[in-house]
Parts: sequence; structure tokens; C-alpha cells
Amino acid sequence: MLLAIDIGNTNINFGIFQGNKIIKRFIIPTKDYSLRKLKRGLGRVEINNAIICSVVPQVTKILVKDLKKSLGKRPYIIGKDILVPIKNLYRIPRQVGQDRLVNAYAGVMLYGAPLIVVDFGTAVTFDAVSRNKEYLGGMILPGLGISLDALAERTALLPKIKLKRPQELIGRDTKSSILSGMVYGFAALTDDLVLRIRNKISKSAKVIGTGGNINLINKYCKRLDRIDRDLTLKGVSLIGGVYR
Repeated sequence: MLLAIDIGNTNINFGIFQGNKIIKRFIIPTKDYSLRKLKRGLGRVEINNAIICSVVPQVTKILVKDLKKSLGKRPYIIGKDILVPIKNLYRIPRQVGQDRLVNAYAGVMLYGAPLIVVDFGTAVTFDAVSRNKEYLGGMILPGLGISLDALAERTALLPKIKLKRPQELIGRDTKSSILSGMVYGFAALTDDLVLRIRNKISKSAKVIGTGGNINLINKYCKRLDRIDRDLTLKGVSLIGGVYR
């Protein structure tokens, strides 16, 4: 069994793979991670290897130590022990988050190229892959949660609200107006940026949506061809296949 781990700023996603099939998944909020919660999530499943994709170095160090203690072996870290097998055309290649490269690689392997991956996580990222399967670059925007927090913190009268689906397009109270603006606004932004990127790289580029908030935003977007919330975990598994 392979344990694939995606450490994000908000959540740590775990996927246990048997071959190419994910047989168990669980999530631990990044700020609440503990060895006890890890062991509870793993249960009695016997893990042969673990591979980590991370954008939170401090948490990576803790998890590496805990996995070494629990599994009796050190996990592999993408970007350090394993390189994502995709040609990276970023101006400064090391600046690209490993999660973005993993998403691009997984997207190509599972859905083909040219490709656009839209990841609705703590940040919203757009990543473009050429017809020749080269990682071209993309865009980074603040995510829905960050935007809601900023609106509440930087204004005197607007409240902090919980992210959920809006009940109406034209809000008739403050909370519904904020929700409508966030969800419909990000959906419209997504559709327009997808169109612009397609016009730049290929009008036939497939668009894959992923990330923690993708199930919420998907209903309001018109240009997402496929939803794959486990795209990053699948990419980690595909990259680590040789280490099973």
C-alpha cells in the first residue's frame, strides 16, 4: 500500500492506494495535525511507502518524523527525493509549488494535453500545460476563504460569514450579498480566465477542476470539463509508483 499525502495550508489530505486505486482517504486540518489523528486515520492498514507533496515546510518536518516513527521508514518528499517528471518552463523553475507541478502531471497522465488545471484551495491556482506536455505556468489568486476573511478584517461593517452556496444571485441582505459576490464572482472570474488561457495555449485545452472548494464552485462555472477532487493525491501516487 502507498500512502499519498498532500500538505496544504488549510488541510492535509491523505490517500491510501492499492495499485492505482484509492481505497481510503482522510483529512486532518493542517493546524490541528497530531500523531494521534494520523494513527486514527491510518487504522490497521499496512503501509509499504509514503510520499509527501507539501507547501508547508514546518508541517512536513513534523510529519516526516511521525511517519518514520509509525512506519519504520522515512517518507519520500516530492521536490527533494523525487522530481515531478514534467518539463518545467517557469522562468525560475524552483519557484513553482510542487502541488502545481503534481496537478499538471496528474492532469496530463489522466486526461491528456493541452490542459488547464484550476485548483480551488486556500489559494486559487490556474496551471497551463502545452500540447507537448510542458508546464507553461499559470496564475495565483487568493482563495474564497482568504477573500472572505480579508473582507471582514479590512472593513468596519461587513461581518465574517461561513462559506456556502448562495441562495440568490442578487443578495437582499449583507450576508447573502457577500456570498453571492464571492461565489458568482469567482465563477465568472474562472470562466473568463479559462477562456483567456485557452485562447493563448489552445482552444481545445481540457479544463480540470480540483481542490477543497471545487464542489461548491463547480455548479456556478461553465467552462470546467471535469472535476477531480483527488487529482493531487492521484498525481502523488502516479509519481511514486516506482517506489511501491
